[in-house]
Amino acid sequence: MAAIQFILGIDEEVVPDVRLTRSRDGNTGTATFRFTNPKVLDNSTSEQGEITGMYLVDEEGQLATKDVNAKFINGKPQAIESVYVIKSPQDWDRFMRFMERYALNNGLTFTKAV
Repeated sequence: MAAIQFILGIDEEVVPDVRLTRSRDGNTGTATFRFTNPKVLDNSTSEQGEITGMYLVDEEGQLATKDVNAKFINGKPQAIESVYVIKSPQDWDRFMRFMERYALNNGLTFTKAV
């Protein structure tokens, strides 16, 4: 089972909007995750620990990024945006395997940009 976690061991229940970019040669890219009102920002979840990064966890292991930012409206956290940088063709393949599993578990579909 594939899951996204901000606090290790606690799965995020909100499914993000994910946007991918890829370099012209296909070797590198970025994945930008945007979570609207994620569970990790609830008061009940904040007692379980602090956000230390975004962790993409599946049966192959874990992908991680520390690039995690909260978006605030009127002083209250409303969203989390996180960027995962893909640095090689092998990283790209690994990331896509995770996303295929995550998409199956959460009903996501891929829409190619025009």
